[in-house]
Amino acid sequence: MNVGLGSPPWLGPALISGWLTTLALLASLVKRRWPNQQEWSRKLVHIGTGPVVVMAWACGIDRAIAVPVAGAVTLLAALNHRLRILPGIEDIDRHSYGTIAYGASITLLFWLFWPTRPEPVVAGVLTMALGDGLAGLVGPLVSSPRWQVLGQTRSLVGTAVMGITTAAVLLGLALLQPASAPHPWALLAMAAVATGVEQWASAGIDNLTVPLAVAGMWVWLGP
Repeated sequence: MNVGLGSPPWLGPALISGWLTTLALLASLVKRRWPNQQEWSRKLVHIGTGPVVVMAWACGIDRAIAVPVAGAVTLLAALNHRLRILPGIEDIDRHSYGTIAYGASITLLFWLFWPTRPEPVVAGVLTMALGDGLAGLVGPLVSSPRWQVLGQTRSLVGTAVMGITTAAVLLGLALLQPASAPHPWALLAMAAVATGVEQWASAGIDNLTVPLAVAGMWVWLGP
């Protein structure tokens, strides 16, 4: 997967910086275009941040760059949470530290596994980015049974989207890296656990717990 060998050392950081800048600009545009859909801009950033770890893996980003940059982005997210410099990235109608927790989870995963074990990092981050992100978009749009968990609304459709997307992400990654992947049945169990953990999302804590749980299970259940 690593294609960073032979490429200029600035290429990876430049691609990632450009991608994140584009996401922030798009989030602001979406917020202005659809002001009544406050979640759309935030979910755009949530989903779009996931591919950053794939870019870092493909470009061979060094640990000495990945960890401090992820930490700096997390600090910027905390600053934005307080000052609303980029309001499109944050909710304004509910109390959540999800953006900060998301950055913290990526920083921790880089610190724990990068670059010797990139697979659990990618598994954890993409599960949260795609699974939770799509669930948060589709769930409110489709009528289905709903319930409350610690004050957070969950739906049958949203939960199903989380489970199916997570399973697809994990199985897809296993096909790319079969030597380091858990058994397919273990991957399905991981998807079920991740979907259960995502139910407890008070203050956005699932942005931390889900990636760490998935990455930990990938290592624990892997060969």
